[in-house]
Amino acid sequence: MPMLKRSPSLTEQVKSHLKQRIVASEFEAGRIPSESDLASELNVSRNTIRDALSRLEMEGFVVRRQGAGTFVNQHGLLIKTRLDEIVPYENLIHEHGYEPAIKLLCVEEQPADPGLAATLNLEASEPVLVIHKLFLADASPVIFNQTHLPLKWLKRPHTPDDFLAPVYQILPKLCQQELAYAFSEIVPLIAPPWLMDRLALPSTPVALLALEEIGYNPDNDPILKACSYFRDDLLRLRLIRRQSQ
Repeated sequence: MPMLKRSPSLTEQVKSHLKQRIVASEFEAGRIPSESDLASELNVSRNTIRDALSRLEMEGFVVRRQGAGTFVNQHGLLIKTRLDEIVPYENLIHEHGYEPAIKLLCVEEQPADPGLAATLNLEASEPVLVIHKLFLADASPVIFNQTHLPLKWLKRPHTPDDFLAPVYQILPKLCQQELAYAFSEIVPLIAPPWLMDRLALPSTPVALLALEEIGYNPDNDPILKACSYFRDDLLRLRLIRRQSQ
């Protein structure tokens, strides 16, 4: 096996490597080799292996049993959506066993309403770009996303196709900005008629989950607001919760 590169994060590389092997069921009887065996195999230190396994344990992919070793957590493999990670929705749809696709519904300029202006530290009625995208699973609508991006951040010419990419790729390409993190809230709601139409829902009232997010750059400036509406009958959002230490 070739030596793993030591940048940008060796621990993260090892974690990703082990996670791929876990998902591929490569460990016999679900038992993870010892730290020393993995360190020798991957040509890294035991501390790096220990840190990588600790991260996998925090994410729910492995469990450590005192005196017995480290094992694959089969329940952790059921989690297709990690709410603490920003990943493309196409990946989420694919991990649920569907063929993903994206429809860009519209990209238009609008004046920021008072609430949005306050959230994003904008002047009243300052222009924002509103991006509407629909994510499909096997051609069925499953996620409707609406993103508000202040026009002042756009530094380069763009075409509608540029906005098919995930927002964390749009920001450095078009805005010379980086998405450092997002403050997110999970909000349950009964789908209003316009959203029922977008997601091709039945005419009877349907409960959905919305993920409302404000994105921040490394300077802690709010640079976007987004809301994603999920059909959780097709995409399940799961968590592994632990007792606090």
